[in-house]
Amino acid sequence: MRKRTVLRAALLLLLALALLIAAYVVYVFASWRRLPDNLPLDVTPAASAVNGDVEAGGSYRLVTCNVGFGAYSDDFSFFMDGGRESRARSAQAAEENITGAVSAALDLNPDFLLLQEVDVDGTRSCHVDELALTRRLAGETYNSTFAQNYDSPYLLWPLSAPHGANRAGQVTFSRYPIASALRRSLPIEEGVMKVVDLDRCYSVSRIPVLPKEGGEVRDLVLYNLHLSAYTSDGTIAEEQLKLLFADMLSEYERGNYAVAGGDFNKDLLGNSDAVFGVSGENYTWAQPIPPDLIPRGLAVVAPDGGAAAVPSCRNADGPYGPDSYVVTVDGFIVSGNVSVGSAWVLDTAFRWSDHNPAALDFMLNP
Repeated sequence: MRKRTVLRAALLLLLALALLIAAYVVYVFASWRRLPDNLPLDVTPAASAVNGDVEAGGSYRLVTCNVGFGAYSDDFSFFMDGGRESRARSAQAAEENITGAVSAALDLNPDFLLLQEVDVDGTRSCHVDELALTRRLAGETYNSTFAQNYDSPYLLWPLSAPHGANRAGQVTFSRYPIASALRRSLPIEEGVMKVVDLDRCYSVSRIPVLPKEGGEVRDLVLYNLHLSAYTSDGTIAEEQLKLLFADMLSEYERGNYAVAGGDFNKDLLGNSDAVFGVSGENYTWAQPIPPDLIPRGLAVVAPDGGAAAVPSCRNADGPYGPDSYVVTVDGFIVSGNVSVGSAWVLDTAFRWSDHNPAALDFMLNP
C-alpha cells in the first residue's frame, strides 16, 4: 500500500512538472512575435546640430561597434559561445562596459556611429537603459535613431542564472540631419531556433547630401546591421545578405550613396585564421561571404588584414587571452559611387566588449 502511495505521488509530481514545462513552452512561443517590415523609426534630433550638411565630394568617417549589451568584459564568457555566464555581473559593470566601449568608439571622432546589442531593458543587462546611456555619451551633437531587433520572452536557461527577458536593438548616430529612418526585417530561421535568435533587422537612415552646383539632390543612405550567427540553416545568412544587397543596389541605381556597417557574423577577411594565427576548426560560425553573392555596383570592405591587423571579435567561450579564437566580422559595404580611404580596427584588447570598434574613412564621389 505504501509503495503504491509513493508511486502515485511520484507520478503526480512528474505530471505536474510536465505540465509546467508544457505551459512554459506555450508561453515562450505565444509571446514571441516579429515587428512588421518597413517600419518607420523615430529620429531623436541633436540639441546642438552640426553647422553644415553632408556634401558630394566630402570625406567622412563611419565607426561601428557591437557593445555586447554591456556584459563582455575581457574576462567574461558567454553560455551560447560555450562559456559559463549569461548576463552582466551587475548594473555597475554593464554601465562601465557600455561607457568604455562607446567612449573608445567616440574617441575616433566619427561623423556616423553604428552600435549593435544596445539593451533598452533586459534581465541580462540588469535593466540598465543602455539606449539612454549611449545617447548621453554621444552628447548633444549627434542625431540618433533606434531599431529594435530583440524582444524575447523570459528565457529560463541557464537555470543557474537565466538569460531572462530582454529588449534590445541597434542605434545609429549622425552628426548630420537624418531626414527619415526605416526598419527592414531580415529573413530568420523558423521553428525552435527563432526563440534563441533575434528578430533580425537592419535600419535605413536617410541623410540629405548637398549637391555640387547644378547637381541633383541625393541621399546618403546608412545601413546599420547585425546578421545571424546561431542558425542551423546556413542559407539564412545568405538570404539576409541578398536582401541587404538588393536594397543597397536599388539606392545606388537611383543615384544615392549607400553605405552599410555593422556585425556581419561573417569572416570578412576570408582567412582570419591565417591572418591572426588561430585555428578555427572548432569555430565554424563565422564563414566567408561567397564572392559570387556580391552584386556588381557594391563592394564589401573589410578592415585592414595586413601584418599589423587587429581582430574585431573574440569568441567568448572563455576569458580573453593569447589562446582565444579571434576573427574579423565587423566591417562595411559601399556602393560604387563611394571611394574608400581606409578601414581599420581599434585595438581595445576586448576590455569592454567581445568586439573592437571598426572604422571606415570614405568619400562621396561628386
